[in-house]
Amino acid sequence: MTRLVDDRDREQVRSLHAQGQSRNEIARAIKRSPSTVSKIVRQFEPPLSFDRAPQVEAATRARTADLAARRATLALDLQGDAERLRTQLWAPTVHGEFAGREGEWHEAHLPQPRFGDQRAIVASVQTAVGTSLRLAPVEGGENAEQVRSMLGTLGEALTQAANDDQAHDDGGDAGG
Repeated sequence: MTRLVDDRDREQVRSLHAQGQSRNEIARAIKRSPSTVSKIVRQFEPPLSFDRAPQVEAATRARTADLAARRATLALDLQGDAERLRTQLWAPTVHGEFAGREGEWHEAHLPQPRFGDQRAIVASVQTAVGTSLRLAPVEGGENAEQVRSMLGTLGEALTQAANDDQAHDDGGDAGG
């Protein structure tokens, strides 16, 4: 059998509400259902409210600021990744593969990665830089233009390297 709402329930609701407790917290404290607490607060003149819009707005602002800070950190990490990847473009490397009739492992020590590997490195650098710029856009256009210029120059250098490799493979001398 349900217990009728009495003055003690009303006073507890008023007191706990004044302390800033939520409807569900008050319901647990007075051992009543949340709907009963809602009915009690509507009976007051003026009715009490559980409007939490200011707290929700503040929490949303805090969450937005936190996510912005995390995106900025990720953007910096991606920029660092791009820089580390870029150093691999011209660094000596070891290329290994299984070859021959017996499937033996062969290694080649190269002064720099093969062209296909360099192209994959450049693509990874472009992805990391592009994602970094989307996460934390550069203020003003001049830095973005510098990045595009650097990537364009990098692409031209790789094209030249590919041409040099092709000339070398064909037995010619491209002077590089």
